[in-house]
Amino acid sequence: MGQTLQALGGILLQAVPTICLLLIVHFYLKWMFFRPMREVLDKRREATEGARESAARMLKQAEEKAATLETALRKARNEIYQENEETRRGWISEQATRLDEARRESRELIHKAKQELEAEAAVAKRSLAATAETLAEEITRSLLGGRAS
Repeated sequence: MGQTLQALGGILLQAVPTICLLLIVHFYLKWMFFRPMREVLDKRREATEGARESAARMLKQAEEKAATLETALRKARNEIYQENEETRRGWISEQATRLDEARRESRELIHKAKQELEAEAAVAKRSLAATAETLAEEITRSLLGGRAS
């Protein structure tokens, strides 16, 4: 067992320069290769995350602007609907006014026509009454005159 330990000690002693060389290569690669690569990857990650954050910010701004435009569009539509409704009400009011005026004029025409008819009827009654009296007198004369002759 002693020989084995001596052989093992010799192997370890011969491995020390290799281990030192591996440690030197490890730290050299870590300092010269992996550190700059990590920095590049970190910068890339920051740039990517920055771009994502920027894109998210821009998307949020776009959504806010779209919401603002939608609100403005809804408001404009409501104003147009209100203007249309007011115009329609104005037309209806104007139409109702014209209808009332036409009704009033037709009532006046009917009233005037009734008055004219009543006046004509009164004139006709007086004329008939006068004619009836004249005819009655003539009939009476002719009847009485025919008997007297």
